[in-house]
Amino acid sequence: MTQMSAFEVLGPIMIGPSSSHTAGALRCAQTALALCASEPASVTFTLWNSFAHTYRGHGTDRALLGGILGFDTDDERIRDSFQIADERGLAYRFAIGGDDPALHPNTVDIAITESDGGTLEVRGESLGGGRVRLCRINGVSVDILGEYETVFVSHRDVPGALASIIACVADDGVNIAFMKTYRSERGGMAYTVLEMDDAPADTVLQRLSQLAPVTSARRIHIPGATRPGGEGSSPYLFANGRELLDLCKRHDAGIGTVMRLREESLFSPGFDERMAHVLQVMRESSTRAIENPRPSLGGFIGGEARLLSQASDTAAASLVGAPLTQAVTRAMAVLEQNATMGVIVAAPTAGSSGVVPGCVISAGEALGTGEKDVQQALWCAAAVGMLLSRNASVAGAEGGCQAEVGSAAAMAAAALAQMLGGTPEQALNASSIALGNLLGLACDPIGGLVEAPCQNRNAIGVACAFTATQLSLAGIKAPVPFDEAADAMLRVGRMLPLELRETALGGLATCPSVCSACGACA
Repeated sequence: MTQMSAFEVLGPIMIGPSSSHTAGALRCAQTALALCASEPASVTFTLWNSFAHTYRGHGTDRALLGGILGFDTDDERIRDSFQIADERGLAYRFAIGGDDPALHPNTVDIAITESDGGTLEVRGESLGGGRVRLCRINGVSVDILGEYETVFVSHRDVPGALASIIACVADDGVNIAFMKTYRSERGGMAYTVLEMDDAPADTVLQRLSQLAPVTSARRIHIPGATRPGGEGSSPYLFANGRELLDLCKRHDAGIGTVMRLREESLFSPGFDERMAHVLQVMRESSTRAIENPRPSLGGFIGGEARLLSQASDTAAASLVGAPLTQAVTRAMAVLEQNATMGVIVAAPTAGSSGVVPGCVISAGEALGTGEKDVQQALWCAAAVGMLLSRNASVAGAEGGCQAEVGSAAAMAAAALAQMLGGTPEQALNASSIALGNLLGLACDPIGGLVEAPCQNRNAIGVACAFTATQLSLAGIKAPVPFDEAADAMLRVGRMLPLELRETALGGLATCPSVCSACGACA
């Protein structure tokens, strides 16, 4: 994750309602599809842990089917994936694996029968923010995040097999970064995973497949993973807040500038255009529900952003001020857009997708900030989000809502501090204050839906970010440095019981009034 792109944090651009359970699930299925030798004829999805408990409310079932159908995360056809699968003649089934503490909270097993009679079994994990990991292929344990070009070779366990595979790749001039080989038994089937610095030519795959011991060679593509495109290592890499501040001091630059320089040094051109697109989608998703409110899929929210917008001249609005009122309104609008399976930017997750755009766009309007400076604030938010993704968690199923709205509030607080002329130290201090204020926040979606209390918590996340920024710029220090606050959030998340980590088995989700309203609680 040291080489994670900013757009893996400010993203994916996706159909709601959940970056882990919708976008991440879809990408697990996309990965399985890419491994198929022919069109899938039938598929069985076995759901584990959090996936098993909330898959209907989060649209996980629609998303998994959408991935097998070849849809991307922002394809509006995801809503109709059942109908489209039926029309295409794809047989599908969902099985409940149940709870297994040995597995990641968001785990799915995908068993595919292909049209040519071949079979494929893949286990995927959704890590939060739309990121996924492939952890098993045909019963073989792997650990693939998509950070390198990866080829999966099935072959017989015979002398000389590995040497011929390596020689075939070396002939193409591609450097192997990592290689792991697994075997079922001595002399039986073996599987070699090759992770390479550059993509091998299609002819390499063909030559590998023609080797005597090899039965198949397939490229593994993890959707959403961005691979470094530059030569060597970047001078702008940082693994924690202390290293980030050192870089800011060394280059006499703000956090947003350092993060942008990091992106420029690691990845292919076009990142400024991508950031402009992210900002455009954020603006659209934060206003659409105000202009045209619609009921959510679960029926728990819809119209709140418009109500708040219309009440902007009330005494309550005067109490908190126009910028904060506008920021909260925008944040709530994003959650309405998300809950109707509209297009949003997960920043860093769909469940917390309103906080960063609500804060950054509204503050930019109030301050008269130029477009480039607003984008710089998003680069700053991405830097904080990357550190939390790397050193803590942004997934509710792993760390509760503190990992989602808490992380988003920390990202927004740093962005606001930068927009207001704060130093890098003040920006990270604001992030630490925000994390501390939301430490221990449970993830308890009513009915298993990303609607309530998610929408209100995005509003609170905005208020937390505003307050944390104000405190930091006033010279008030966080109780602990940013890196320690991130570590505390990780430890607290591990202490939270399963019932408070996105399973809808505790907290507000089990209150009598909501159980009778949603009819989905035990």
